[in-house]
Amino acid sequence: MRRPPGLSEPGAPARVPFAVATSTVMARTTGGLYAMGGILGTTLSILMPHDGPGNRGVVAVAAFGAICFGAGLAVLGDRVRPRTHQVLVGVGTILITIACHQSTSPIAALALASFYVFAACDASFFFSWLNASVQIVFAVVCCMGVLLARGDLPWWAGLVPAGVTVAVGGVVGVLARLASDADIDSLTGLLNRRGFDRMLHLELARATRTGQRPALILFDLDRFKSVNDELGHRSGDAVLQKVADEWQQMLGGNRILARYGGDEFALLLPDMSEQAAITLADDMRERIALGCSAGVTSWQPGESGSFLVSRADVGLYRAKQAGRNRTVLESSRRPPLAVELVEAIARETLDVHYQPIVSLTDGGATIGVEALVRWTSVTQPSVTTQEVVRVAEENGLIANLDRFVLYRACRDGLELQAALPDRPLILNVNVSGLELVEKDYVGRIDEVLRATGWPAAQLVLEVTESVLDVNTPTAIANLGELRARGVRIAIDDFGTGYSSLSRLKTLPTDFLKLDGSFITSITSEGEAPPLLEVIALLSVSLGLPVIAEGVENQFQAAVLSSLGYSLAQGYYYCNPQPVKALVERLSKEAAASQRSAARGLIEHS
Repeated sequence: MRRPPGLSEPGAPARVPFAVATSTVMARTTGGLYAMGGILGTTLSILMPHDGPGNRGVVAVAAFGAICFGAGLAVLGDRVRPRTHQVLVGVGTILITIACHQSTSPIAALALASFYVFAACDASFFFSWLNASVQIVFAVVCCMGVLLARGDLPWWAGLVPAGVTVAVGGVVGVLARLASDADIDSLTGLLNRRGFDRMLHLELARATRTGQRPALILFDLDRFKSVNDELGHRSGDAVLQKVADEWQQMLGGNRILARYGGDEFALLLPDMSEQAAITLADDMRERIALGCSAGVTSWQPGESGSFLVSRADVGLYRAKQAGRNRTVLESSRRPPLAVELVEAIARETLDVHYQPIVSLTDGGATIGVEALVRWTSVTQPSVTTQEVVRVAEENGLIANLDRFVLYRACRDGLELQAALPDRPLILNVNVSGLELVEKDYVGRIDEVLRATGWPAAQLVLEVTESVLDVNTPTAIANLGELRARGVRIAIDDFGTGYSSLSRLKTLPTDFLKLDGSFITSITSEGEAPPLLEVIALLSVSLGLPVIAEGVENQFQAAVLSSLGYSLAQGYYYCNPQPVKALVERLSKEAAASQRSAARGLIEHS
């Protein structure tokens, strides 16, 4: 079984029994056993007879020294190399032997001999079977030899403490290895996700004490799925093993490498700058034949391990979106609001509210909803949704934010649809222009629709007019492909751009969403702006329904109906609501619709 890279010697993929054998854990365990033995030894030195053949003072000095050494090791032991602990266990065995020999009572000598179990447990828990066996044999020889050398005990007196030492050491070794297997990936011998997360927690705790700034790299093998599909899973497993071996050989000590899941690897660097981590990531990518993407970040005091991993994952995602086979830094030095938003996305503490879209030609019946992200920032409680989106776009978070909102909206859409079974609801979700230009954006939409089961024909993606004003062939191609798959497109904030009117015939469009500034101009003090009537006529000639946004009173709704607008949205009809509240509203609407239909049948009959 491979040694976790954090414990390997430079240039060699060495082996250890399991993942818990870190400097911190070994130091605290060994130090604790030293201290416990010292405390018990001091107690025995006080209670044992004063007039025996041994020397109580020697026992007391050895015990007190063990206490001091154990305390120092527990506090400063991070700096002790794991291999050094083999010497420390041997020294502990020698101290026990000296105390047994110098005890003033044979009963005290037998009691002190039970301390050999400490050495066996320590060795079995952390060392390889070979090294642990050497330590246990050494302890057994010392136990039998010192008790026999005293002369006041029969030769067989050491059989019980020696036998217990062997038995306990063996049991501890077996149980420790069984427990440790849960931290090891059986295919590559590296740490798995569970083992890496535990090591990450330990390293961050140490970094908090020492002031170090660990760096983290997440790797993902590009197009690894095609290897499995074309060559078979056995070939895919061989590739993963080869990658693990190559990286193990080039990594020196104090590097913690893990197979984090599937074809994803994680590397924790306990004290390395972001730039040095980028250089190392590039070297590691060049070391293997298969293309590889990497996301790099570094830890800041106070951050959790999951927060650190989520930020590195954002960098990895951006690397893949930028064309794969590259390293992208997701720096931890972001504005406080961006840092908070990263954690909110990772922990899914964001919320999504829904505002109904109603039919003006059907008595205000709900025909769809628009998904609107909602978030209360701790550092800036007054932050608006527009500011959240801006911060996400400026700090490389928009992909994760858009994916979260789309997935949540499609999942909640099923619940909303169940509350209104008499008509299919359309679900409107806003799209960032940065996402729309990504080449695999269509695939990501497909993935969410498959995962949630929401019908493509009932999804409407809203794209701002300003995005389409720019010459973005990839965005237009993505919209066209989405429409071919049944997804519909709405141009949001229509009327605020400068080129959409001349491009409506060529743009892949199904709805126009009239900017709210036009609706605000409708007042009871004057006539409706002439441009509203022009847009209404234009929508009829082009066959594009217009959704009038920002309707706030009955007068505005009446004017829009008189001009021929068929769809509307705004606070007059309903404010954005959580899914549970809107389900209740739609259920009542459905019940009212059924009662109305029933009355119509009765009157007709």
